[in-house]
Amino acid sequence: MKVVINGAGIAGTALAFWLGKLGHEVLLVERAPALRTGGFVVNLWGIGYDALEKMGLLPALLERQHATDALRMVDSAGRTRGGYPSRVLLTLANGRMATLARFDIAAAIYGALGGRVETLFGESISTLDDDGTRVRVGFTHAAACEADLVIGADGLHSRIRQQVFGPDVEFEYPMGCHVASFEVAGYRPRSGNAYVAYTAPGKYVARFPLRDDRMLFFVLLRDEHLKAPAPTNPQERKLTLAAALINIGWESAAIVTAIEQADDLYFDSISQIRMPTWAKGRVALIGDAAACPSLIAGEGAGFALAEAYVLAGELHRHGSDLEAALAQYQARLQAVVARRQKHAESLVASFVPRTALGVHMRDYATLLMRLPLFPRLLMGRYFHDAMALPEYGI
Repeated sequence: MKVVINGAGIAGTALAFWLGKLGHEVLLVERAPALRTGGFVVNLWGIGYDALEKMGLLPALLERQHATDALRMVDSAGRTRGGYPSRVLLTLANGRMATLARFDIAAAIYGALGGRVETLFGESISTLDDDGTRVRVGFTHAAACEADLVIGADGLHSRIRQQVFGPDVEFEYPMGCHVASFEVAGYRPRSGNAYVAYTAPGKYVARFPLRDDRMLFFVLLRDEHLKAPAPTNPQERKLTLAAALINIGWESAAIVTAIEQADDLYFDSISQIRMPTWAKGRVALIGDAAACPSLIAGEGAGFALAEAYVLAGELHRHGSDLEAALAQYQARLQAVVARRQKHAESLVASFVPRTALGVHMRDYATLLMRLPLFPRLLMGRYFHDAMALPEYGI
């Protein structure tokens, strides 16, 4: 088949990898001028870890891990009030977990495409005309083409979903929070390899040490602590985030200074995408475009990898019966994604308690993670995907 994939993130590159390996003609379209850099660091386990292993990329990526030795929850004076060693999570994942930058995952997959996939950078899909047998794809700059299948792998605010399935408001489920992330060089203190987090009521800020003396900051804010909707202008984003964090305690003054120094700052609402169907005719969705579990759920990258493998496998298994392949792709994955979305609702209260008492109780609960049995009691369900990846012989 000729397949056009919109989006060169983890979901898009992973699907391109499998389809290219299977001999399909793949065109990968990315709005950015090159592969995107920066972004979040994610813990990868379960079916996502398994999918990466099937691609043969796991050994190389494990060498790119961002290792932490502990999670530390601190109070406004920087005193440790909670937390646990990182090995607790590794044990919950049965030793199969990797801490990786999203960019490193996408870059490794893209580097493994081996020239089998054509890529258009700095390009966007402007029109889609599905006549039932082919899809005519129009681009902002390039000449139009025809495809057997078009895949929207373009994230939470998917343009393909908007064009074919409907506006965001029909499928987006807000979680009541906004998230921000940015990197700076040379930030101090560094606290070794610890992930250090501080929570004021409704506000969570953490720092995560990266390679090359860089520090990644991760911020969660309850919507009621934003005076206005998150702006799209980069400088206004910085001002809005700084206003929310100033004078909240801990290292807030230094972090506000770091915000001013950041080259690139991500700021968006935290939402899920809940759709009754992931395909319509010869257009289908994958990754966050189809079923974003939300950043708080913690397995979006893993689901993207698993969905890419399953979608490619079902297309391979069903041959020319595209409708059956797309239906089975969704049937295999939708229930496990829906469970993760449900879990995410309870995690919001854990990450960003609304009251000082809630913060205290959360920090105390993290101390219990140091004791036998408590990790599985408190967090075991988050590390159980309730499915294994099918074998497709690909």
